[in-house]
Parts: sequence; C-alpha cells; structure tokens
Amino acid sequence: MLSRILSTVLLWSIILGSLWFFGAHAAVAILTILAALTLHEFYQLAEKMGFRPFRWISLTFSVLITAGPFYVTEFFFEGDEPTSFAPTLLAIAVVVFCVRVLFERDNTNRIESLIATIVGLLYVPFMLHFLVRLMLIWNTDLTVGLVSCLWVVAVSKFCDVGALLTGLAFGKHKMAPIISPKKTWEGAIGGVLTSAGIGALVAWLAPDYLPEKLTPAIAACVGVPIALVTIVSDLIESAMKRRADIKDSGKMIPGIGGAFDLTDSLILTSPVAYVIFFFLS
Repeated sequence: MLSRILSTVLLWSIILGSLWFFGAHAAVAILTILAALTLHEFYQLAEKMGFRPFRWISLTFSVLITAGPFYVTEFFFEGDEPTSFAPTLLAIAVVVFCVRVLFERDNTNRIESLIATIVGLLYVPFMLHFLVRLMLIWNTDLTVGLVSCLWVVAVSKFCDVGALLTGLAFGKHKMAPIISPKKTWEGAIGGVLTSAGIGALVAWLAPDYLPEKLTPAIAACVGVPIALVTIVSDLIESAMKRRADIKDSGKMIPGIGGAFDLTDSLILTSPVAYVIFFFLS
C-alpha cells in the first residue's frame, strides 16, 4: 500500500510539474508515451494467450494516432480539429497489417495475429487519443481543454482510490469474483461517490479554467457515468490479465504495476468524456 501511495504522489508530481512548465505539449507527450507503453504490454498479454501481433509497426501507428491530432491541428489546420485524422490512420494501419500478414511465415495463426494487432491498436491508442481531442474542443483557449483533460484523469483515477479504500473498509459483496475477486460492490459505490466528490471539488476550486457549464453540481453528476465506465474499463483489463494468467501487466511502477495498470481506467473513459465535454462546450 505504501509503495502504491508513494508512486501515485510521484506520478502526479511529475505530471503537474510537466504541465506547469510545458503545457499542452507535455500532456500530449505523456499520453503518447503511456499509450505506446500500454499497447506494448497489451501485445505481451496477447502473446501469452498464444497470438503474435505485429508489435513494432503498430507502435509506430500508436504514436501517430495519439499525438497526430494535436500537431496536425496546430501546424496545418490553424485550430480546426481534423476529426477524421485518427480514423483515417487506423484504416491505413489495417491495410498495412493485412499486407504484412501475407508474409507471416507461421500460417497456423495468421488471422488471429491480424485480429490481435488491430484490436490492440483500436483499444489502446485510438481510445486514448480522445483525451487529446478533448483538449482541442476549445481551440481558442487550450488551457480550458488541458484542465478539462486533467479533470477527467483525476475523476477516473480517484475512482480507483475510493473503490480501494472503501472496499478495504466495508467490502463484503463480491462484484466480479471470477474476473477480479478483490473488487466489491461497496468499493464500487465508494469509487463512484469519490469521483463525484472530486469532480465537484475541482470544478469549485478552478471555475475559471473549466467550461462555464461545468458547475460543481453538474461536475458531480458527470462524474458518476465517468466513474461507472472507469470500473468497467478496469474490469476489462483484469479479465485480460486473468486470461493471460498474470497478476500485473508489468513492473514499471512500484505498487501499481505496468503502464496498462496505470491507463486501464482511462481507456473506455476517454471517448465517453470527450462526448460529454463536447456537449458542455
């Protein structure tokens, strides 16, 4: 527990410090690196399941899909977000993978390798790139987009914290005993309430840096569906790890695990948050 707390404090210090000095560029860099590392670990899980994804080609596309929308917008579209950029890259990647699979020497699992590669690219960087797109919603004020992105991350991650602490204190009823035996319904409720509270608190402390429509009351309400999706996202990663018969996706972060263990709650949350904030803009 102590190592998890220390790692969490250190990670937040690095993130906030980087954003303070380098702004949105730091946010895009951090998301791009985390997406690539998460995809790498996703493919490691796939290999333990018997698949052979095309790792290095896909990691290249991961970087382009995650960071591309921000820099294409900044340098070529003068603030107008090219919403088709990432989907187009994903389609091109599928074509490249289909050509690549024809030259696979092992013909026993060609299609499985192709599917695992495409699913990894779709599930990790494509989903996470919605956080970058969220920052671009307010093209006239990138600060609002950046703080909104931080709001989403805080609400999602504190759901994990609230669920853990509440589950340890009051957890009795197992939520998904086969997938994740330690998760309880009491913990889930605590996580949702924590997310709502954190969302409202941040909206109250920083109203000038968030959308005008995101009042503390609205923020608390928005925090609930984001927390619910966070729980589902976390369970999906747990199911993958159980299928691969491993406890953590990696050992990069003491007390937490790998990059996938860090980003799991954000993967499904990112597109949901993007849609919500699009209507709040």
